[in-house]
Amino acid sequence: MICSFECSFCTDCVSTLLGNVCPNCGGGFAPRPVRPARNWKGGAYLGNYAASTQVKHRPVDVQAHAAFAATLLSIAPQDR
Repeated sequence: MICSFECSFCTDCVSTLLGNVCPNCGGGFAPRPVRPARNWKGGAYLGNYAASTQVKHRPVDVQAHAAFAATLLSIAPQDR
């Protein structure tokens, strides 16, 4: 899942741990789009622009996030 600032988290974490609140910006999440595997147009495909293989693990402080998310949970993600 991805937020509008391109913070990415797995679906399980977004739904169970984060409550659909990005711990970095407070926005909601949407399914992450998939880059095309084939060159359909203009060279904009996975072959020219490979996805990063570098994983950045940034643990979330569960208690701090719960307090932060509580202030936003009553606001729909599209209205934050």
